[in-house]
Amino acid sequence: MVKQRKLISVICAVALCSALVFSAGCETKAQTGALSGAGVGALVGGLANMHGSWGAGVLIGAGVGAGLGYLIGNEMDKKDTQQRQTVQEGEIKPLGGTVWQVTSIVPKPPKPFKSMVTSFRQDGTVLTTVTHMDNTVETATENYRIVGSTLIINKPDYVINSKFRMDGETLILDNGSSSIVMRRVGG
Repeated sequence: MVKQRKLISVICAVALCSALVFSAGCETKAQTGALSGAGVGALVGGLANMHGSWGAGVLIGAGVGAGLGYLIGNEMDKKDTQQRQTVQEGEIKPLGGTVWQVTSIVPKPPKPFKSMVTSFRQDGTVLTTVTHMDNTVETATENYRIVGSTLIINKPDYVINSKFRMDGETLILDNGSSSIVMRRVGG
């Protein structure tokens, strides 16, 4: 009986350690939580049922632990996503609250326009207003943030990274395929 308890303890400890080691490769906290929860649950289930059918205890514990671990990890993933969507003050400087008008784009865009004005708001959104040659006006709202000398503009379906440089009242953007020069008109 003592040997069986030691064997159960060793198996449970190995299951826990394996879960923790393998969880390092998980992409989300939900996956990590499920794997870690399964290991901890197997350990607790095995130790709690040493006198009965220890295999059933291990399996039940692993299942319950995986479920609880997944739920906890999933909530952590949701919180992380929400925090990433909240722009920090340092991520909008020095463009936050400024308005710029495009003076040139190289290479020229396929659809010419009369004017393009971009307003970088303090809430981490950028509003671009394009007046087309036929005087129709089109607006687009995107999210932005700044990391070092990179301006990141995104929506859920795309991300544009551009190196940027401010030179007085001039803003120069380069995304690798085009270069945009803008003149400050507000803010």
